[in-house]
Amino acid sequence: MRTLAPIVLFTYMRPRHTQQTLDALAKNKEAEDSILYIYCDGAKDNADTDVLLKIKETREIVRSEKRFKKVIINEHSSNKGLAGSIIEGVTEIINRHEKIIVLEDDIIPSPGFLRYMNDALDLYLNDDAVGCIHAWNYNLDTTYYPESTFFLKGGDCWGWATWQRSWKLFNPNTKVLLDKIIDAQLQYDFNRRGTHKFIEMLEGQIKGTIDSWAIRWHASLFIHNKYCLQPTKPIVENIGLDNSGIHCGVWNINQHPVDYIQVEKISIRESEWFFKEYCKLLKEEREPVRDFSIKKIISTLRGLFTN
Repeated sequence: MRTLAPIVLFTYMRPRHTQQTLDALAKNKEAEDSILYIYCDGAKDNADTDVLLKIKETREIVRSEKRFKKVIINEHSSNKGLAGSIIEGVTEIINRHEKIIVLEDDIIPSPGFLRYMNDALDLYLNDDAVGCIHAWNYNLDTTYYPESTFFLKGGDCWGWATWQRSWKLFNPNTKVLLDKIIDAQLQYDFNRRGTHKFIEMLEGQIKGTIDSWAIRWHASLFIHNKYCLQPTKPIVENIGLDNSGIHCGVWNINQHPVDYIQVEKISIRESEWFFKEYCKLLKEEREPVRDFSIKKIISTLRGLFTN
């Protein structure tokens, strides 16, 4: 019987989102045999009464969770911030278990999420070129793409999994990462062929205008020529685009998550299908405003790594 990867959930002050995430996760068949670690970030020094109440409510929900093989809770007494909390928590758990599945409190997993993640972790365990597994994707046309998964270089962050061998490559020093990309003249490729603004995000991290673990994770894997397995359809939904979090405003995105994605081994190279279909979205954005939702989707998703 295989060993399931531990799940790590990061929470802060969104009790309603946390409850929805836990409820959805518990519907996965593998939940009852999985260890769940929950990290609860602490209050900031200037937190008001409303924030303190939400933190308290979130922790009460977490403490009552009994639907998994084991639930281990880590409650921070001070505020580490999302980046600090994730870097510390992932490092701690992956050094203990050698593999990990990671969720934040606004990522709602489908019923087949844990099966997909564990299948992929097992399937690509010995493929050193694969750095991580991701559970979310843009709503793209898959009519002419026969596979259920594809690869992009680097990392991703809305429901993901990885191994200890990959997390060892994580470098929190943004300047070192940026310098390596510039010295190798890889800015275009790092920006996913000019379709994303990841270099700007690294520069923002250095300036202190953003605090993102995710852009550093993406860059760390990218400079080591590692790939992230992506599903053609999302098997998670981000419900945090409602102005309830620190990093996201209000956006109405039709994400269309599916229940499960079958994992079969495919060639490890960047997907031409993805870039073709994603560029269609960018083209729609540049056309006259017939559907403003497209503009909002692209604007929001360009900020994917500001977590």
